[in-house]
Amino acid sequence: MVRRILLLVILIFQFCFCKAGIVILNGLSHSYKVENGKVYKGKIEMENTSNQPQSVKIFLQDFSYKSDGTINYSAPQTNNRTNADWIKFNTNLVTIKGKQKTEVYYEITIPNTISNPGSYWSVIMVEPVEDLKPDDSKQGVSITSVIRYAIQVITDFNADKAKPDLKFESIKIENEEGFRTAQIAIANNGNLYCKPTASLEIYNRKTGEKIGTFSSIAMGLLPHTSKKFSIKLNTLTPDKYNAVIIATDENENAFALNVELEVKND
Repeated sequence: MVRRILLLVILIFQFCFCKAGIVILNGLSHSYKVENGKVYKGKIEMENTSNQPQSVKIFLQDFSYKSDGTINYSAPQTNNRTNADWIKFNTNLVTIKGKQKTEVYYEITIPNTISNPGSYWSVIMVEPVEDLKPDDSKQGVSITSVIRYAIQVITDFNADKAKPDLKFESIKIENEEGFRTAQIAIANNGNLYCKPTASLEIYNRKTGEKIGTFSSIAMGLLPHTSKKFSIKLNTLTPDKYNAVIIATDENENAFALNVELEVKND
């Protein structure tokens, strides 16, 4: 019995959980205003924060998300507004020495045949490659956990002829990590990427007096995707209110909806 317990302890300690020390230095979203037939250049700046050399593979995927938390990564050409075919790398695999930085370059070649205005996008996946080195002298299983990055590449074609179209899908009052929070689901049914902020104007239901305005952080919203925008409401006392939900993007396009809001005791 003691021998079995010791063997179990050995097996547990032979599970190795480690994370690659790769970090992206120049952001996870790259945006370009583009024209037919033009070529645009970009780069991914990476650093290996560990002491050991690390191999990294670079590849493209299509990408979408929904307000229910669903995130979908799929093969290029899954999305009808993909730009994955336009993007080429100078390499698909790079090895970075410990405590060193490197850059991977890419080019975006815009076809002459593009006619529909709006945003086209895909994501560059940056994924550490772990070398598998089986060791027959050890019992147990070695598990390696890696962190991969998805870098959005958004190309806006004829942006002045395109626009976002924001729609409110739902609003719920929830308790989130100890804070009373309004969760507002917003969809972009238009053809242009935008970065809206959601806000709530709260009014006394009996007197019509404005009580206050509460706002979320700004978040990017691709065409035909949706997200939940969180707004903290802890200063509101439990009651029923009239409210106006407003979504405003970086170009001051505003979308509004009147709602009745009930704040309950937690």
